[in-house]
Amino acid sequence: MEINYDNKVFRPVSNTENGETSSETVFHYKQKGNILSSEYGGGQIVTGHLLGIVNSGGIIDMQYHQINTRGELMTGMCRSVPEILPDGRIRLHENWQWTSGDRSGGQSVIEEIRKE
Repeated sequence: MEINYDNKVFRPVSNTENGETSSETVFHYKQKGNILSSEYGGGQIVTGHLLGIVNSGGIIDMQYHQINTRGELMTGMCRSVPEILPDGRIRLHENWQWTSGDRSGGQSVIEEIRKE
């Protein structure tokens, strides 16, 4: 399944309690070739960036870093597995782990926002 994430915008719909993203967080994805990047922020996250590689099935392996509203620099890694929704939008099922702080892991789901 060939997926291009370039210029797609995502918002979380669920997250594990130990995560920092929320429905207020917005991700702006860019993709060139198989390289994915994103700037994001909102809610508990003042600013963040991620960098990843997209495989031929659309699965993203990424590393991220962000500064939260407590002024802490947090880092982690994530694997996002795509699902195409009936309306054509992309939903990403994410398994992530902090590489800073308590190094705990969790799961989140983010969905593409339709551009108005």
